[in-house]
Amino acid sequence: PMSQADCGACRLTGEAEYSQVIHIPTQSVYDDQPNAHKRFMEKLDIRIRNHDREIEKMCNFHHQGFVDAITELLKVRADAEKLMGQVTDTNRRLQDAGREVTAQTEEVIRCRIQQRNMATTVEKLQLCIPGEKMSVDLSSRYYAALKTMEQLEEVYIPRVSQYRFCQIMAENLPKLREEIKDISMSDLKDFLESIRKHSDKIGETAMKQVVNCDPLPLNPGRDCHITSQDLVDFSPVYRCLHIYTVLGDRETFENYYRKQRKKQARLVLQPQSNMHETVAGYRRYFNQIVGFFVVEDHILHATQGLVTRAFTEEIWNMALSKIIAVLRTHSSYCSDPDLVLELKNLIVVFADTLQGYGFPVNRLFDLLFEIRDQYNETLLKKWALVFREIFDLDNYSPIPVETEEDYRSVISRFPFHDVEIEKQDFPKKLPMSQSVPQIYIQVKEFIYASLKFSESLHRSSTEIDDMLRKSTNLLLTRTLSGCLQNLIKKPHIGLTELVQIIINTTHLEQACKYLEDFITNITNVSPETAHTTRLYGLSTFKDARHAAEGEIYTKLNQKIDEFIQLADYEWGMPESDGRASGYLMDLINFLRSTFQVFTHLPGKVAQTACMSACKHLSTSLMQMLLDSELKQITMGAIQQFNLDVIQCELFASSEPVPGFQGDTLQLAFIDLRQLLDLFMVWDWSTYLADYGQPSSKYLRVNPSTALALLEKMKDTSKKNHIFSQFRKNDRDKQKLIETVVKQLRSLVNGMSQHS
Repeated sequence: PMSQADCGACRLTGEAEYSQVIHIPTQSVYDDQPNAHKRFMEKLDIRIRNHDREIEKMCNFHHQGFVDAITELLKVRADAEKLMGQVTDTNRRLQDAGREVTAQTEEVIRCRIQQRNMATTVEKLQLCIPGEKMSVDLSSRYYAALKTMEQLEEVYIPRVSQYRFCQIMAENLPKLREEIKDISMSDLKDFLESIRKHSDKIGETAMKQVVNCDPLPLNPGRDCHITSQDLVDFSPVYRCLHIYTVLGDRETFENYYRKQRKKQARLVLQPQSNMHETVAGYRRYFNQIVGFFVVEDHILHATQGLVTRAFTEEIWNMALSKIIAVLRTHSSYCSDPDLVLELKNLIVVFADTLQGYGFPVNRLFDLLFEIRDQYNETLLKKWALVFREIFDLDNYSPIPVETEEDYRSVISRFPFHDVEIEKQDFPKKLPMSQSVPQIYIQVKEFIYASLKFSESLHRSSTEIDDMLRKSTNLLLTRTLSGCLQNLIKKPHIGLTELVQIIINTTHLEQACKYLEDFITNITNVSPETAHTTRLYGLSTFKDARHAAEGEIYTKLNQKIDEFIQLADYEWGMPESDGRASGYLMDLINFLRSTFQVFTHLPGKVAQTACMSACKHLSTSLMQMLLDSELKQITMGAIQQFNLDVIQCELFASSEPVPGFQGDTLQLAFIDLRQLLDLFMVWDWSTYLADYGQPSSKYLRVNPSTALALLEKMKDTSKKNHIFSQFRKNDRDKQKLIETVVKQLRSLVNGMSQHS
């Protein structure tokens, strides 16, 4: 629905459109025809109604949208008012901030104008200054700046001193000088850091060039053209020294430089904890030290007074003490002789290098003698293992040689000559076992290894000869001797092995003179030269042989004890069974076969072993008879025991080992024989009458021994057949026994009082 105003507006609009469309002249409607006006009005009404209907349709179509738009517009009004407040606030804050930016912008503009003015002023002033300008070369710009400031102060500023900018320039010149000092000092610190990093490389180059100098010149360091300046740029130190000198502050610079270098020296001298583990650790340590002192030597000669010879010597003496202490400690950790030898070579090159720069190194060579002892110790430990392995693998049997080629192979490794053996046909056997040529070869290898350390020590042939002989003596008298002593004491080494060891040591002893000649050929020093050390191999092998001989005696006695333990006498038997005990016959057979093996031993050794065995057997039998645990013994047991002793005497008289004179060996059983004869014959009257006489038949029978045995028989007198006859037939004989016991006790008491 439309309001009246709306319809009126539409109607007016329709009339205007109608008049424009039909183009009917209004004047002609009213003037020409009487009915024309009427028709016009009718048509106009029709037209109007048509337009009204269209207008009404259009208004109805857009009315709802118009209403909605008005509604939305009313809603936006509140938001628009809120937005208007925010815009107003933002505008206010933007205006406030803009005022500060505007002020800063104006300040920047003023500064730019001042900067441009200053640059222009400087440019114009530079055009006004005559003479040398700033050098483009970086290495000289600070010095040139100082000269320029000096000209400004002395020449140009006084001319325009009335201007304020000149006063400002004059006030700033000291600050500029301090800035230049700081900058040059910063360059110096960079230089110090650089040489600290490059010391390793400098030292490595220096030591390599000394090694490559052949022959070694008088001054290896400088004569081998070591140029540290090829690796390090020294210009910062020159420049800084020059600047501080110009500024009159040279002493401050010198003190600072020396202080810093001392600190660096202490750092360089501090080794890594695991340096001793590899040769690379020692090499790095030496390279850094050499690099440090090569740099100092260069500074010493390239500058005047920055460092002095006294200063470098002070640092070197401090360093030398530290180096020696470090090497002494770390070398003691080394157990590998190859590593010790490489360390020695490094020390020699290190010493030669620094000696070329004028540093005294005698203490280093003295240290090498200490390390030489350490090297020898490691060699001795290494060769101790070698000797033990040789002894463990030896079969302790004579070396069999099947052919002439085998024989030549052995004597090419060991100096053996025996006319009788050479005459024998093949196959044959050499008296020593396979360990002998192996030991001889290893002793020569030790001498070669010891010689390696003596090389390059700048020592005379006589000194080297003395070193070799002393170290070889240690090998023989300590290492080899110790291995032999341990070998001899091993439980699995039996009598046969001990016999072979004695034979082996005899041949090694004979070979010592060839070792003397071997050392002489190496050093070209005659053994007749005064103060020449002799090899002590003779005493070493004699001692080992004596130890083996003693062990033979001990093992023989132990074996005899084993057989004795098998003895099972029936001490209460009424009479003997008429034959020797089985255990004793087995023992005698063992001794007989053992002494046959001893035919390869020197005569005195075999004789001593045989005599020792017989004496030990005699003593053991006597102890068995007098054992305190044995309380009673019959005459039958005495007779059985006598049969066993007779077998021992027969064995002794059979000459089991040749060389005994007469009945010497039988005398080992004389104490037993006289004691048993006394009881078997019951010759107490003779014993008591002749006691103490040199011609006594029973001179070897001690009264206490006789009394002890008689006491054991007295307890069984009632069961003894002979004593029973005494009691039955003649009671006077029983009294004789009592009398003998009393007299024996009297003798024993007299002996104890006399003693």
